[in-house]
Amino acid sequence: MSNLMPRESDLRDSICRFGESLFNRGLTMGSSGNISVRLPGGGWLVSPTNACLGVLDPDRMSVLDAQGNHISGDAPTKEVPLHTAMYDTVPECGAIVHLHSTHSVAVSMLPDTPTENAIPPLTAYYVMRVGKTALVPYHRPGDPLVGDAIRGLAGKYTSVLLANHGPVMAGKTLEAAVYATEELEETAKLHLMTRGLNPRLLTEDQIAELSR
Repeated sequence: MSNLMPRESDLRDSICRFGESLFNRGLTMGSSGNISVRLPGGGWLVSPTNACLGVLDPDRMSVLDAQGNHISGDAPTKEVPLHTAMYDTVPECGAIVHLHSTHSVAVSMLPDTPTENAIPPLTAYYVMRVGKTALVPYHRPGDPLVGDAIRGLAGKYTSVLLANHGPVMAGKTLEAAVYATEELEETAKLHLMTRGLNPRLLTEDQIAELSR
């Protein structure tokens, strides 16, 4: 595998390719959801406001500096505060995926969903790809307080559920963030299917083995 830094043009194409895949499989709908990727020279690319992830144009991506200020391209998504907060607090974060995927949103709405471990460790791949998911209180989309809530997690989580809104996933690469988001959604579906059935969770020893 090459150690060369990815070109900006390749990152733009990747956002479009993964966005189309997520949209076509019903993991986001309409103009909901947004994707960002850190640029090698600093700052980051993000999908524009009111853009459908299924039909993104690589030439119209929004370019922001490291502080989240718009530099060029189309106007960025209103969710810049949450992306900025994740980049600022999760050092290894190279990309972020934020969706409104149905099962994850449903879990975020349940009154008994815990804030520190919103989805239980049902499968090995959830533990390996996601780890633990935090639940943060509801704020309207684009509210700077969403960023404050994420900063309050102090970088301890790469997976966050926004109550009544949707998941935010950070990854070292865009591919990793997408795969983790998909795993989160499938585990949320399993969690809803098995609620009240006393499902067998992975034990602490099994989780520790996976972590090693």
